[in-house]
Amino acid sequence: MKKILSIALLMTGLLACKKSSTTSSSSNTDTTYNISALVSKFSGNVSAVVQGDYLVITSTDIPDHKSPYFKGTKWQDSLYTTDSVSTFAQNPNTIEAQSLTFRIPIHPSSASSKSATPLGPMGVSLNGVPFFNQYAAGRAALTYEKLSFDQYGGHPQQSGQYHYHVEPTSLTARHGEDAFLGLLLDGFPVYGPMENGMLVSESALDTYHGHTTKTAEFPNGIYHYHVTSSDPYINGSGFYGTPGTVSN
Repeated sequence: MKKILSIALLMTGLLACKKSSTTSSSSNTDTTYNISALVSKFSGNVSAVVQGDYLVITSTDIPDHKSPYFKGTKWQDSLYTTDSVSTFAQNPNTIEAQSLTFRIPIHPSSASSKSATPLGPMGVSLNGVPFFNQYAAGRAALTYEKLSFDQYGGHPQQSGQYHYHVEPTSLTARHGEDAFLGLLLDGFPVYGPMENGMLVSESALDTYHGHTTKTAEFPNGIYHYHVTSSDPYINGSGFYGTPGTVSN
């Protein structure tokens, strides 16, 4: 009888351990965060407010730094510059004001079914300039298009919509290379190329170009993306969470 009782207790313990392990794994992947405190981080030609379950960010998409792409615009006198990187090959477009509205979930969580980032805005930076993904038109590599990026890593497309495919160096210069730089449409933050005093390596990031660690804004940890100097630059295989929307 003692032997039967011991076996029964052992089986009960094993089942309890298995259940506990499964629950723990599920809670890790289903973590939901609250990013509403990031509202105060946005400034310049941009506003951010919480509306229900969304952080609504509106932007004119006029960068708060100089660019050669202001030539011939009404901002030329104050924001036009001829300064650029040595390999710069200016494209024929100029910066034009937009009316962008981003609706981003304030409680982002890992999506059970991941989705690809679009060609066009996939997120928004602190100064209201959109983040674009790692592709040029037709989802081609940025090899040649990168030559048209100004000294701050941006350029306008045909309708004058200025955007960053890579590190927004004006923001990292002002806020730090480990700073919060903006959000992707799924609500997860984008941070600079450094963390804990070191450059973030591609090997430290997952297929979506992010990972979960503590940050200045989220001391308990949060999933977040990092900009890096090599492809895919900001985001990898798609959104980690479920994206909100953007309209113009």
